[in-house]
Amino acid sequence: MATFKTRLSQISKKNGKIILANDYDSSIKNLETKTIQNIMKLHPYLCGIKLNFHLLLPLGSQEISKINKTAHNYGLQTIADIKLNDIGNTNKVTIEHLWNLGFDAVIVNPIMGLDSLKKLVKLAHKENKGVITLCHMSAPEAKITYDMQVNLGKKQQLYQLFLDWAISSKVDGIVVGATFPEIIRYCNKKIGTKLDIFSPGIGTQGGRVKEVISAGTDYLIVGRTILNDKNSLKISKELQLQSFIN
Repeated sequence: MATFKTRLSQISKKNGKIILANDYDSSIKNLETKTIQNIMKLHPYLCGIKLNFHLLLPLGSQEISKINKTAHNYGLQTIADIKLNDIGNTNKVTIEHLWNLGFDAVIVNPIMGLDSLKKLVKLAHKENKGVITLCHMSAPEAKITYDMQVNLGKKQQLYQLFLDWAISSKVDGIVVGATFPEIIRYCNKKIGTKLDIFSPGIGTQGGRVKEVISAGTDYLIVGRTILNDKNSLKISKELQLQSFIN
């Protein structure tokens, strides 16, 4: 079986670089049905779908498994966005449950520490699953924490430390917000082709597709810009076309 990184790359060559952040709020009913409808309707313009904590919590294991199976039937990769960050055994048990539910990858928080991160990546890669780590998020207040200066052997900003850990632990990708193209450019220059950059924050939060693609983003994580549009099919197609332009 091919690795997560390879599987995602293969589908993106045909479908473009958009990953749907199917992160509805609590006002939306029939989450399973709505999510499956999105997959069936939008799949030609997506390479993957991301499901966040607040969507997963109201759903049962059978519903989540059905969503993942539907996505796979259309060739899409699925990512559990739970920002996992715990001790080794808890991480191990958690990802085992996620793989049993059919997920292809998980987003984790590297604040768990380098040793724990390396162990988690090793476990995931044994199953040909992916690990994506936070590096710098898209919200404006992210600068308060991710730009924080740390002194661990050398003085640097927190996102720079997280980037070093991502490279060292051989994760599959990092999250860098589309609202910080200069940081995307910095990360891209340092990592080359070692791992992929996933950028949330397109559209609603102010990120621009062409700008972040040219800065080095590999995949665009898009949620409200698609979900809240009256013509989600049209906007998905437009974003797909833009994602093909380098």
